[in-house]
Amino acid sequence: MAQLLALSDYWWGWANLLFRWLHVVAAMAWIGASFYFIALDNHLQSPKDPKDAKRGVGGEAWEVHGGGFYRVEKFKVAPERLPEPLHWFKWEAYTTWLSGFGLFIAVYYSHASSYLIDTSVADLTAWEAISISVAGLAIAWLVYDGVCRAFANDEGVLAVLVFAFVCLASWGSWELFAPRAAYLEVGAMLGTMMVGNVFFVIIPAHWKLVRAKEAGEEPDPRWNRDGKTRSVHNNYLTLPVLFAMLSNHFPFTYGHRNGWIVLVALMTIGALTRHYFNLRQRGLNVWPVLGLAAAGVIAVALIIR
Repeated sequence: MAQLLALSDYWWGWANLLFRWLHVVAAMAWIGASFYFIALDNHLQSPKDPKDAKRGVGGEAWEVHGGGFYRVEKFKVAPERLPEPLHWFKWEAYTTWLSGFGLFIAVYYSHASSYLIDTSVADLTAWEAISISVAGLAIAWLVYDGVCRAFANDEGVLAVLVFAFVCLASWGSWELFAPRAAYLEVGAMLGTMMVGNVFFVIIPAHWKLVRAKEAGEEPDPRWNRDGKTRSVHNNYLTLPVLFAMLSNHFPFTYGHRNGWIVLVALMTIGALTRHYFNLRQRGLNVWPVLGLAAAGVIAVALIIR
């Protein structure tokens, strides 16, 4: 490992370029899929043909794009027979996380004394800082998943607890790492929660549905619900993570003496903006939600100037 970290800056520069490029491309695909499928769910209407309802169709939507019309159906649980081929959406998430972790290694872990550590914040050695950073990613998933399982039937309490954890993670990172790295660490923690949802919950739920149908058994609707719930969570985390990952371009945010509060505020505004669009796609007139997000941006800008 010591020899690996001793590579010249030239080769680390190439690693930075390639991992960052891959990370951005994969993240665009993952976030785009999240935006599309949540929008699709929000646009679904009950099938107009009784025959479709008898086939198990729970909702349908007509769309126009790219010079053509599409009719999309979503089954309440699963179709009577599985189609072939069946397209999966998972590698976008895995590639985003793996490339992001590679980018963390290429930039922050390989140059920990320059980018990850600020001795005026915490007097850590490179290995201590790296170990804490990696542990933080694991802790983020374990805490989040535990809270989700404990309060699976109370989304209100769950939202408050997840928000409280994000606040704690932001404050903890702020007290341990260089300010810019602290923002990236929190973003990576949220990204780990998102990819954990895909790897440990959403895809396994899909496999349960597939295997039940292949075995001629009736799938448990709970598997659909579990996958959908975590997909919605991921959708709300997209804009907060995007801000954290882009924050190194905006030093006036992490340069503030209470930068961790600024981070929480802007990530909250991102989630609120996502909520506006999700409600709008369901036909709800929710301009006050977007207005609240805009007011939040103005308030943060005035406070930190």
